[in-house]
Amino acid sequence: MDRETRELLTQIYRAAVSAADAYSCVKENLALEAEAGLPAAALVINNSRYLLSEIKNIYVIAAGKAAYGMAKAAEDVLGDMVREGVFVTAGGYGGRALSRIQGFEASHPLPDGRGIIAAGRIMELAGRASANDLVLCLLSGGASSLMVLPAEGISLKDKQEVTRLLLASGADIGEINCVRKHLSAVKGGRLAEAISPAMTVSVIISDVAGDDTGVIASGPTAPDETTCLQALEILKIRGVYERIPPSVRERLQKGASGLIPETPKPGDAIFGRVTNFVAASNAAALAKASEMAAYLGYRPYILNGLLAGEARDAAKRLAREAFQHKRARRPTPACLLAGGETTVTVKGDGIGGRNQETALAFAIEIKGDRRVSALFAGTDGIDGPTDAAGAFVGGETIKDAGDKGLSAGDYLQNNDSNSFFGKTGGLFSPGPTGTNVMDIGVILVK
Repeated sequence: MDRETRELLTQIYRAAVSAADAYSCVKENLALEAEAGLPAAALVINNSRYLLSEIKNIYVIAAGKAAYGMAKAAEDVLGDMVREGVFVTAGGYGGRALSRIQGFEASHPLPDGRGIIAAGRIMELAGRASANDLVLCLLSGGASSLMVLPAEGISLKDKQEVTRLLLASGADIGEINCVRKHLSAVKGGRLAEAISPAMTVSVIISDVAGDDTGVIASGPTAPDETTCLQALEILKIRGVYERIPPSVRERLQKGASGLIPETPKPGDAIFGRVTNFVAASNAAALAKASEMAAYLGYRPYILNGLLAGEARDAAKRLAREAFQHKRARRPTPACLLAGGETTVTVKGDGIGGRNQETALAFAIEIKGDRRVSALFAGTDGIDGPTDAAGAFVGGETIKDAGDKGLSAGDYLQNNDSNSFFGKTGGLFSPGPTGTNVMDIGVILVK
């Protein structure tokens, strides 16, 4: 792929990411209201007004890949009105301490002991909040792994193993988070439970389709509509039930039998003083990418629902769309934009991520067609356990690989997309972006 095409694809990707800038998402939805020369009288969050005379303390809790930027914005707006705060984010996403908000870094996508320490500190702060206090929760994708506090009887090793099995099984984020919620003391509304009777207001950057606040970050401040029985069914459907740790199986079975309490459900009194709202989403990112594509001379088309399911199947669907637009022979080149999150059922022993696997499968589908080029990448800047966000591909990708003696089909079969693009020069590695609104695919059709 020529340098100019890569630059065009990169510009559109960066426009999408800018729509979910963590600092801006909070700064634009958080303000102090005051008359000239007088102290602030109210705190305005997403157009809702909270009288400061009725609030004794303001606490800040932030978790996820966007936590640092969100927490910094809150501190910049509120200043010394923040009594205390804690944020936890992934390594490389800005784990620097702020003036009034303590910072932690933890592991993603598999949780680690640092996440337990951070979650413990968060729950300690939540437990101190009283009825006259307001807790501002800033949540984003990645928090499910970064803010980890296993339920009674579940060890960190147990949670790591369940997460690893589900990630490799092809389970989607909704399924994975359903299971996580029922093995946690902080997810599935448990954080809101700990904060109660204080007021909770959550500003959320969504990394799930449909922006369901019960799924984003495993819904720590949202009612949980899922059950332990559903979690058991997911484990069975994904073929990992027999391999999960016995402690996990036992806890979920007890929950399904009513022997231990379920997560807080819709209608629970603890949610009477909880407000959750989504400040950024994949849809907003695609809209911004569409504006940039038009500015660059392309006619944008947003393809809803196609970047989902198995990565290889999504690649086939998107390639068909590209060929349809090519056959239309329109005078203006097209830019097809897809947002979402694919899954990968891992059968090989290679290295890759869902975006790189989608890109490799797409390259095979468009082999030889030099009028089609694409970039598939995660808006967080990271794809799977690699340093890349995704990969560039074009009609020449497979031929160029063949000239080097590389079989794209073999690499795909072995789930080794990262190695393939590392050898062909297609990796896209912008580094951590500090936010997360799922993935995007940018396809240019001449």
